[in-house]
Amino acid sequence: MDVLEEQPTFEIGVVVPKRTVKVEDESSDCVEVLVNEFKKVGLIAERVLGVADEFIKLAASLETLGMAAAELQITKQTRIGMELQFHWEEVKAFERQPDGSLFSWCERFYCYQHLIRGIKNKRQTAITLKYDGKEFKWEVGECLLQKLETEGIVKRVFPLHDETKRKKLLYSWALHWWDFTNQPIDEIYSYFGTKIAVYFAFLGMYTRWLLFPAAFGLTLQIINFGYVLEFRSLRLLVLPIFFVSIILWAIMFSQFWKRKNSALLARWQISYSMEADVGYKLLGMDRSSVQSAEKPVRKAHIKIEKEVFQRNEWFGRLLRFRNDALVILSIICLQLPFELAYAHTYEVMESDIIKFGLTAIYLFAIQYLTQVGGKISVKLIKHEDNENKEKRADSLVYKVFGLYFMQSYIGVFYHALLHRSFLTLRQVLILRLLVSEVLQNLWENSLPYLKYSYKKYRIRSKKRQEKKSSSGKIQFSSRVEKEYLKPSYSASIGEEIEDGLFDDLLELALQFGMIMMFASAFPLAFAFAILNNITEIRTDALKLLTMFKRPQPRAAATIGAWLNIFQFLTVMSICTNCALLAWLYDEEGRWKIEPGLAAILVMEHILLMIKFGFSRFVPEEPAWVRANRMKNATQAQDVCSKRILRSISAEKESREEKEHVVEKEFGMKKEE
Repeated sequence: MDVLEEQPTFEIGVVVPKRTVKVEDESSDCVEVLVNEFKKVGLIAERVLGVADEFIKLAASLETLGMAAAELQITKQTRIGMELQFHWEEVKAFERQPDGSLFSWCERFYCYQHLIRGIKNKRQTAITLKYDGKEFKWEVGECLLQKLETEGIVKRVFPLHDETKRKKLLYSWALHWWDFTNQPIDEIYSYFGTKIAVYFAFLGMYTRWLLFPAAFGLTLQIINFGYVLEFRSLRLLVLPIFFVSIILWAIMFSQFWKRKNSALLARWQISYSMEADVGYKLLGMDRSSVQSAEKPVRKAHIKIEKEVFQRNEWFGRLLRFRNDALVILSIICLQLPFELAYAHTYEVMESDIIKFGLTAIYLFAIQYLTQVGGKISVKLIKHEDNENKEKRADSLVYKVFGLYFMQSYIGVFYHALLHRSFLTLRQVLILRLLVSEVLQNLWENSLPYLKYSYKKYRIRSKKRQEKKSSSGKIQFSSRVEKEYLKPSYSASIGEEIEDGLFDDLLELALQFGMIMMFASAFPLAFAFAILNNITEIRTDALKLLTMFKRPQPRAAATIGAWLNIFQFLTVMSICTNCALLAWLYDEEGRWKIEPGLAAILVMEHILLMIKFGFSRFVPEEPAWVRANRMKNATQAQDVCSKRILRSISAEKESREEKEHVVEKEFGMKKEE
């Protein structure tokens, strides 16, 4: 299919309340004006009446999106591999997406935002708008959509599901259970954008890689070294081998995921290097102002560039260091004593009823403290000098994960230190893994449906009160209204910075930490993890396609800070498992440097060296990706150098021609 034959589909919804007063002059009605302005910028608008609100569905032709992309100066990959600024007149020179479309979902969404938020009053005077008996002024140069949002007339602007693509993904992905970890990643990228596609690619690869430790752990559990006394010497040999294998597995997984991530980005024609505009933003300038500036001004900017960059760099680092230090001190001084006090009190209590009540109080308190900690983290981040939204999201991840790390693992550490028994530790881990995973899945899958049902119930109740009649069934017939009533895919903490991927990746990281840091005590945990993750792939897909609004796309090219957290947990697991093996070996508590304990200490240092040295052995980028990148860079350099040389030659010829003309005129005047 030719790229110019793409059919427009409705991808954006605008929600306005239903009118209660009929407008005589529709030319001044603000909703009518809004629809007309949408059409003037090239959008296709369709109005739909719902039960409680009115909806405006928006679509755009490829030409409209292309013109918007050119105004936004979006860079796209060309057919020769170079990334150039998009021009609609040269549309055929640019590569298409894996699904055959010209623009990705992220690019289309930004184009829509540019179009609908770029509608301003370009007249010489303010325009009077009316809505339900109210009048207000649309001032000169003011954004219409922002004005209507401020007045409470536009209630929400949100992405719409494409019903054809949604159903296709529903049957080929969410309901395709027999494929286990196989997923249509390219289709997910085309529909949801880069960040969600990268998350599911990571989840699928992580689950596939769990097959080895799950099989190894299941074998150990079947042989049951832990319960047979005469096998103690064999257990002291097999568990360290299992531990070393698991650490090497985690190190290799981390490095090979980076290679997989690079291959996906190359396939999707995405570059995650710093944008050129970031440098200008740090200097308080924009690209056009620099390009149009005179030479003396540009030289002045070059002179101060180094000082500005250095000041911004170190000031930003100091701000982040101060905020991180505040969070870490708060966790150590406030949360750590609270967690230890709960773990100790739970151990000394004898009554099961009191233990149940204590656990209920603890869960309520820890949820409250986590929410408070999350709000404080968001306020601290607002005062940091982060480059973009993804950097702010990474900062939030680091701060909030500290809270969850403390509440998830300190109790388990306490049990391990207090009892020094693998059997007791296994019981605690089984309780944590099974109960927390099952309850978490039930909660996260039922909550969106409950929210959706409650919203529909409230609207029906309100309509019945207005009609003063309890009879008659109120139906939600329009698809756009049903989507509007669905909850947003937002984070439980810091929803203004993060989206629902925060909770999904947090759950995955906590699971990874639990099975890795106590691998020697409970090898079977990997089998529980792989079963949970196979279910997680399909349930998460089902949530995104049926239970939530279509998420706004994010341009992040990796899982961000979460990969660093996975690597941190790998390092922690080296230390914790060595401690567990030392307790297993030194059951009498003598703590003498005997050959077994000495071997464990040596093994710990060797594994740490392997962890930090393996990245040198396995490159983060596949050879074909690196070769393509170098080829594209060489082509870009050749083209740029030729253009520069041509411009220099043309400038020189023009200057020589001007000098020749001046000399000729001077000679003619001299003869006269």
